[in-house]
Amino acid sequence: MNDLAWLTVAQAADLLRTRKLSPVEYAKALIDRIERYDRSLNAFLRFTPELAMQDARNAEAEIMRGNWRGTFHGVPYGVKDIVDYAGLPTTAHSKILADNIAASDATVVQKLRAAGGVFMGKLSTHEFAIGGPSFDLPWPPARNPWNRDHFCGGSSSGSGAATAAGFVPAAIGTDTGGSVRNPASMCGVVGMKATYGAVSRRGVIPLSYSLDHVGPLTRTVRDNALMLDVIAGHDPRDPGSANRAAGGYTAALGRGVKGLKIGVIRHFYTRDMQADAEMAAGIEAAVQRLAELGAEIREITIAPLAEYAACNRTILTGEAFAIHEKWMRERPQDYGALARERLMAGAFVRAADYVNATRLRRKLADAFHALFADIDVALTASSMDPACRIDDPQAIDHTYPRQARAPFNVTGNPALAVPIGFSKSGLPLSMQIVGRAFGEALVYRVADAYEQATDWTTRHPHALSGD
Repeated sequence: MNDLAWLTVAQAADLLRTRKLSPVEYAKALIDRIERYDRSLNAFLRFTPELAMQDARNAEAEIMRGNWRGTFHGVPYGVKDIVDYAGLPTTAHSKILADNIAASDATVVQKLRAAGGVFMGKLSTHEFAIGGPSFDLPWPPARNPWNRDHFCGGSSSGSGAATAAGFVPAAIGTDTGGSVRNPASMCGVVGMKATYGAVSRRGVIPLSYSLDHVGPLTRTVRDNALMLDVIAGHDPRDPGSANRAAGGYTAALGRGVKGLKIGVIRHFYTRDMQADAEMAAGIEAAVQRLAELGAEIREITIAPLAEYAACNRTILTGEAFAIHEKWMRERPQDYGALARERLMAGAFVRAADYVNATRLRRKLADAFHALFADIDVALTASSMDPACRIDDPQAIDHTYPRQARAPFNVTGNPALAVPIGFSKSGLPLSMQIVGRAFGEALVYRVADAYEQATDWTTRHPHALSGD
């Protein structure tokens, strides 16, 4: 069971395709693992072993008939519970939507089902992807597999925890100010916020129409690229969807970084915010490793982190309140305290503030995009600190905004959170690799080269391994 739990998507696909592994055997092993361990992690909000076994049996029957659908055929996955799966509740981890049954699949779910994926269930989230970690909701918050007393990041909390814990090799999260990359960073996995518009958001409960992204979390870079290959693409039913070709995200893997120009946004984590010493040291060691692999490293300067954060916050809170205004007026008591407080902030965003933030956004984005005339990718911090305790509200309030993810929701560029080691206390460290618009393949190329030169993604939470 433990060996199957740590299969990568790529490894599993090879075994499944060649009939060395049965989809039913694979699904059953992960079901057993979830049943054994998730009671201490709460990664799943709605675990669906019956649906998983049905999908697995269907996948196996097709393989036996020679109908191989591709890399995700027979591979288990989970989705954040703001993503619709037909016939199941989409609750957003909130009392407000406790009885909200999805009438149809979200586009990303349609694509994963069409690819032959095995659906394991709906994963925990912060309430409406903004309020958490919270203990005053109908369901408990997810916890960090490396140390269950610590925060696993959010708002795609269950997606990060389930992937890191070996419950699924891949999961779907969403990212409005860093909510794929935060749990990836806290849980030591790989999380991609692709270019704005690259992945459809149809069937996903919105938080901020102009900042929302849907993205994959996996344990390796190659798996992340493989999952993005499945879920990316134009969707005319999503008004923010980009009408351009998608795919080919694995094409540059294995080509290394020799000759590539990497711009390090060092001032984000040394001057604009002072990162935790272990986090900063981990990033610098990763930069040095990339230099040793042949990359040309140069330091670059962009607008201060606080300017990006304020722009993101103004747009996000203003749009979020517009979405929630009716419920906030009629059912404020049914929100958890954190979501209610964070959503209410949007009621005080003036129209002039919102318009000025959108104008600033264009200015910041244009300036950042121009940098790619001289660099291939940028590199900076993701989180400034390792995960804090989940039961310490003051620590969470302090560390949650200490991040450099929001700038790339503002600019729309692809940004990938990558593991870079562990703190002395055994908690994951991370960095971000950022590319030009629709330059995901190059981001993955750089991340893969670093991953192959280290062993961080081969390490797993021992407390859950059964060793």
